[in-house]
Amino acid sequence: MHEAPKSLSDYRKQIDEALQDDFLRRTLDTFAVSYRANREAVFQEVDERGLIAQIAEAKDYACRHMEELYQQFKEQAEKRGVHVHRAATAKEANEIIARIAKENDVKRVVKSKSMTAEEIQLNPALEAEGLIVDETDLGEWIIQLRHEGPSHMVMPAIHLSRYQVADDFTKATGEKQDTDVQKLVKVARVQLRRKFIAADMGISGCNFAVAENGAVSTVTNEGNARMVTTLPRVHVAIAGLDKLIPTLDQALTALLVLPRNATAQRLTSYVTWMCGAGPCASAPGNKKIMHVVFLDNGRTEIAKDPLFSQIFRCVRCGACANVCPVFRLVGGHKMGYIYIGAIGLLLTFFFHGKDKAKVLCQNCVGCESCANVCAGGIDLPRLIREIRSRVTEEQGGGAQAALLASVMKNRKLFHSLLKFAKYAQKPFTGGTQFQRHLPAIFLGKHGFKALPAIANKSFRDRWPEIAPKAQNPAMRVAIFSGCAQDFVYPEQLEACVKILAAKNVAVEFPMEQTCCGLPLEMMGQRKTSIDVAKQNVQAFAVGKYDAIITLCASCASHLKHVYPKILADEPDVLAQAKIFADKVIDFSSFVHDRLGLKAEDFTNSGDRVTYHASCHLCRGLGVKEAPRELIADAAQYVPCEEEEVCCGFGGTYSMKFPEISAQLLGNKLKNIRETRADRLVVDCPGCVMQLRGGAEKTGLNVKVQHIAELLAENLKR
Repeated sequence: MHEAPKSLSDYRKQIDEALQDDFLRRTLDTFAVSYRANREAVFQEVDERGLIAQIAEAKDYACRHMEELYQQFKEQAEKRGVHVHRAATAKEANEIIARIAKENDVKRVVKSKSMTAEEIQLNPALEAEGLIVDETDLGEWIIQLRHEGPSHMVMPAIHLSRYQVADDFTKATGEKQDTDVQKLVKVARVQLRRKFIAADMGISGCNFAVAENGAVSTVTNEGNARMVTTLPRVHVAIAGLDKLIPTLDQALTALLVLPRNATAQRLTSYVTWMCGAGPCASAPGNKKIMHVVFLDNGRTEIAKDPLFSQIFRCVRCGACANVCPVFRLVGGHKMGYIYIGAIGLLLTFFFHGKDKAKVLCQNCVGCESCANVCAGGIDLPRLIREIRSRVTEEQGGGAQAALLASVMKNRKLFHSLLKFAKYAQKPFTGGTQFQRHLPAIFLGKHGFKALPAIANKSFRDRWPEIAPKAQNPAMRVAIFSGCAQDFVYPEQLEACVKILAAKNVAVEFPMEQTCCGLPLEMMGQRKTSIDVAKQNVQAFAVGKYDAIITLCASCASHLKHVYPKILADEPDVLAQAKIFADKVIDFSSFVHDRLGLKAEDFTNSGDRVTYHASCHLCRGLGVKEAPRELIADAAQYVPCEEEEVCCGFGGTYSMKFPEISAQLLGNKLKNIRETRADRLVVDCPGCVMQLRGGAEKTGLNVKVQHIAELLAENLKR
């Protein structure tokens, strides 16, 4: 089992190792692309959102009634000859299973795949008692031979090549093995069948524990789980208390999503239900000795938490890793501890301690891909931010984060420093849009992109000159600028104003507004995040606006979805915050849906224009068609491969993990280059900063703009 990183510097070394593993990169790249396409296809035949809502409702009910369901399961299972145990801790669970083995004179144990067994580190505990323990899932057996932990909850050995596996099998069998995959599978089959036959006890996991009849289930693509649960005379199923579910019907509903989400299958090869101790010729009285061990390990306490209890909606499909751009680069051993992916960052905190989670929880780019596919509808990005906030509150977030938070809390000081920066940067910009002459020592790992220059004049300073005068306006709106567009890219906001003025929209710009606070959330600085949220809500409270428009998708998603949550305990501003959030709308949606701009409003330039869908626009706000249709109205829209995959900016993430940000940017630029487009447009200034900086650094001849600039340029007079 790998160790959780103790410091960010140690973690960066581990990440560098993973990024240098070419096989890992190719394998996870191939899988990520094919998984996304296959998942989309297999979900077309069902009501995905409806099913996810049903699963969430059933799992939430089970969480609230965990004790009653446990008692019901115990009663029903014991009627059918099953022994039911409950372990408060991992240590106690291991002791119970070891005791069962001793009482039944067990010498050899075979196991099927179980993340709960991994959670409690069952194998070492049983081996310490003198038992021989063999994993029988092919991937689990391979990593057991290597003395590793799983790198994925569903595909534990996805990080290994057939050459590595052939070497491992050669060592295990004492015979030179061929690298042909089918031959390797046959070797495993021969080796494992001997273990099945010799075993005294089988240990399985449990996908669902059905309270109404005391049944447990396994959902697999290999026959090993059935061998484990039927051949040995003793069977022990281990399950977290969160696996309890009221009825078989609810479990079957979950099965409509679980395999689709895990492996893009309609159903796995084997779905097994075990309801009671069945016949077994090798057991005394020809009846299986069956035990079910339920693990608490903090679950009953988590179930009481009104926010974090939703983690028990997880069905262990692994989809949050399948779509995670960070996992795609570094793999599960660097994107988790025992549980991996987005859910792993959370479960590590609760099941294995804050010390193991404090560094890992920072490695989330915040792209929301995980929440978009979660089978239980868990708000994973929000929960990860909350973990960061708790860790920061208890242990501190470092001097740099604390200093930045103190500056951003004071709007006037923050803006004054940004204005001062435009003078301080002059030796480094050479009068260009970029910091061209920064000494390499200041760049370090950030040299993969050109850094932008602060604008000579901020948007707020330009506003008195450009504010439009609308006569009998069609509607009244306010602009939320965000930091980047106010001080770095004011031309983007000016383009927006031009379009709004042309359509007789009255526009206001409240001067008391400041940063949206998302960077603070990403750093775990919750208290300061709340302070700036209050400032912004109050800045816009004085005006009667039909809409609050922002040209930053990240700001829009944060203002709209996060403000009402982080201000929920602030009664003085909560009502205003909800009104504020309801009025927030992104630029593309406003001009497409509210203003109704169509092709006839533009002079189509004919330029080849491709598009990058900013994460918080396409997933955070669910806006997909509006920007693409607007591009096609004003130019020739050229689709790009993986348009909705993160560009790697993530605000402060690109500062903290530049090595990962650089790789994500490189992948994105490669796809853009292949479109042969003249322009790339996006709906977020952070993405402009990342992609324009990358294009400048690599010499990619493409003009990177905000979509507002493209539309303003081609708007008919």
